[in-house]
Amino acid sequence: MNIIHALLTPAELPLLQPDDLAETLCVVFDVLRATSTFVTALHQGAARVIPVGEIAAALAGRQTHPGALLAGERDGVKIGAAQTGGVNFDLGNSPREFAPEIVRGKTIISTTTNGTRALRACRTAPMVLAGSFLNLSATARFIERPPVKKILLVCAGTGHRAALEDVLGAGALCQTLLADNPAGFTLSDAAAIAWRTYRQAEPELAEVMRSTDNGRRLLAIPELSADVAFCARRDVFDLVAWQSPEGLIGLTPQTPTPAGAG
Repeated sequence: MNIIHALLTPAELPLLQPDDLAETLCVVFDVLRATSTFVTALHQGAARVIPVGEIAAALAGRQTHPGALLAGERDGVKIGAAQTGGVNFDLGNSPREFAPEIVRGKTIISTTTNGTRALRACRTAPMVLAGSFLNLSATARFIERPPVKKILLVCAGTGHRAALEDVLGAGALCQTLLADNPAGFTLSDAAAIAWRTYRQAEPELAEVMRSTDNGRRLLAIPELSADVAFCARRDVFDLVAWQSPEGLIGLTPQTPTPAGAG
């Protein structure tokens, strides 16, 4: 039986020890919006996404990867010249920006407030996946295949605080895994909190997403308000996004390469 653990706040990330990640499959949720955006970018044909923690690291990364697109946000808004010393980022953190004609075949270097840092914190785990509602069932099917001793669901949060939408994403994954194989998984207390929270919110998920701190913040920015409904959609993309030991996010070998935009 596989045990599902969860970190519900980013404040728990510094407490992770190497032994905590040994033989562990991690799924990172930053539903509004980093992991949702990365999944969308891969579906639209991006070659890979490189998550980095800071703006300076993103700028340095383009020196190593000429032709890469710079993407990311601070306070939800695309990073501009005033924050970089003169360089406007190509993309923000809205999944709707990542159109196939822009990202197909491209390497994307992304820095966000929380999501990219959570992914990097899990890099020593043997398997790290980017989770979202958009690819939830595909992610669940992938988890059910390999024998893993421990599953850790990581909620990226906002600042040092929990983000309800990430807890809901983790809970939805628990619900899917338990529904598919109720005897195959057991939940830690933290994972059970996420699961029970999702079950309560499920009948009105879209409205609950709108009421979260990040949902309200995005709804107050006209050009980003549609991101909330976009990221609340379930199982739009049949793909699994995994992070290599080198920190590159791409499609798993089991995921077919998308034929076109969606």
